[in-house]
Amino acid sequence: MGRSRTIRMKIIGLLLVPLTSMVVLWGVITAVTAGESLELRQYKTVWTNLRLPAYKLISEIQRERLSSAQLLRNVADESTVAAQRTRTDAARDSFTQLSSTSKDRSEEIRTQVDAVYTQLDRLDSVRGEIDAGLSDRLHSVEAYNAIVDSLYGLHRKVALIDDIPIYEQSRVVIDMGYARELLSREQAIGLGPVNAAERRLFTQIAGNRRFLIDQGLAELDPALRDPQVALISSPAYQRMRMMEDQIIAGGTPQGWLSTTEGLAKSFNEAQLKASTLLNERAEPVADEVLSRAFLLAGTALALVIVSIAFSLRMGDRLSKELGALRLAALEVSQERLPHVVAKLRRGEKVEMPELSLASTTVEIDDVGQAFSTVQQTAVEAAVGQAQLSEGVGHVFRNLARRSQTLLHRQRIQLADMQHRATDPEQLDDLFKLDHLTTRMRRHAEGLIILSGATPGRGWSRPVPLLDVARGAAAEVEDYQRVVVEPMSGQRLAGAVVGDVIHLIAELIENATVYSPAHTSVIVRGEGTARGFAFEVEDRGFGMEPEELADYNERLASPPEFDLADSDRLGLFVVSRLAARHDIRVTLRGSPYGGTTAIVLIPEEHVAEPEPEAPAIAVQKEPAARPMRVVRSD
Repeated sequence: MGRSRTIRMKIIGLLLVPLTSMVVLWGVITAVTAGESLELRQYKTVWTNLRLPAYKLISEIQRERLSSAQLLRNVADESTVAAQRTRTDAARDSFTQLSSTSKDRSEEIRTQVDAVYTQLDRLDSVRGEIDAGLSDRLHSVEAYNAIVDSLYGLHRKVALIDDIPIYEQSRVVIDMGYARELLSREQAIGLGPVNAAERRLFTQIAGNRRFLIDQGLAELDPALRDPQVALISSPAYQRMRMMEDQIIAGGTPQGWLSTTEGLAKSFNEAQLKASTLLNERAEPVADEVLSRAFLLAGTALALVIVSIAFSLRMGDRLSKELGALRLAALEVSQERLPHVVAKLRRGEKVEMPELSLASTTVEIDDVGQAFSTVQQTAVEAAVGQAQLSEGVGHVFRNLARRSQTLLHRQRIQLADMQHRATDPEQLDDLFKLDHLTTRMRRHAEGLIILSGATPGRGWSRPVPLLDVARGAAAEVEDYQRVVVEPMSGQRLAGAVVGDVIHLIAELIENATVYSPAHTSVIVRGEGTARGFAFEVEDRGFGMEPEELADYNERLASPPEFDLADSDRLGLFVVSRLAARHDIRVTLRGSPYGGTTAIVLIPEEHVAEPEPEAPAIAVQKEPAARPMRVVRSD
């Protein structure tokens, strides 16, 4: 069997599973909602550490690409290119430093940042080819384009956000920024006369830029679209469109660089302003999501607390009701019924109140009513048992009293016959009959004791304890085996003489029955600090320790007489007599292998010997004449 648990623990265990599920669900809801808010707040961090440094680096690479194209066209000197390269390197170092703190936000961002690092590492080789004259203008522009494309790929990766409106506008703004990048590429290719390959690339770039602008303007919201529309509808932009058409047609328009430079700067400012505006939009949305998360989490927490409180209250109430039922059942079994049974044994009348439980649970109330019924039935059974025991006791007393009367008359007749007998053989037979009569009288007294009454035999004056031992030996069938050793001259109070003789006689008879016929039973006695102690020792087979402990427990606490246990009548009689006079009877092992019974008589029942009484001692005598045959030392 497993370890027992209380009702309260089992109820708590029953409630623990749904309550734990509710707490876990509340935690998941809170974590998910708060995670959305934190992710929106991280949008600003990503903007600061990734997107803004990337925009600045793109701007510097665009300028370096234009200055490199001018160098290849021989319209710019090397010092101008070197100065621009220095600014590009500074922007690259700043991007590398800031991006390293945010690149681990996700695996996709880390992969894209590493791709940007790879492209940036190629920047020195691109410059070397330009300085060595190993790269033409188209090849150089495409090399720079690859670096910028990787940076815009990073923009698209980090622009992912759970807020759909902000994500859609951010995607369109990135496309508009890329349109500005295409304009920068056109600017670098359209410097001076262009060959057929450059013209094809220029035509492709111009078409893509126009498509991105037309598509993006339709998707931008008014706050972001108005600055872009102002640029598209400006005279400078219209003039630039005409120049694009001339280049596509094979011409070389004048003022291309100055016109596109102003537009590129305006587009760049509009792009940066739009990105900054989107970043500012994310923070209030994050606050709103966080507020909603707190509201939702608080509501869920309140529901969880209410559910826990309600469940615990119901569980506590049910536990208290079951606990009250348990206490009531224990009270009935351990206090009420034993008290009622004890009163019934004493012949007193009893009233058994019904078991009342203030329970609001139908099942518990039914169990309480069932306990009341069981209690009443148990009381009725106890009353019947008490009446039966009382009736049996009456039968025992009546039979014993009648037997005592007959035995008393028989002893009178035997005494008269002994006085008149002259033949030794007849006298010996009369002594045997007298001994049998004495034993029958003891058995009759045993029935009276078992019935709860007191035998009528008693003495008015104290009797020497040696005579008490002899009298006990005389009431045993196998009296020839009993040896009563010499004792001190202390006397026993007359009121208890009859019961002590009966008690010791039962112990002596038990010793003779459970020991071999050729062995002796020794009876000895001596004074103690607290009274007088008799020892009845046999040389039989003894008893096991468990059996000794059981007998000693029964002798210390007299059990109720059980009609079915007739084999232990002597034990019941001894325990009853000992309890009546506060005599302590203990069994223990004998040094000869048998059993020794020790009878400790309290000092209030023991009197000192008479001053003039000489000390007497008895050796082994025929037990039929213990009170008549006395031998002095």
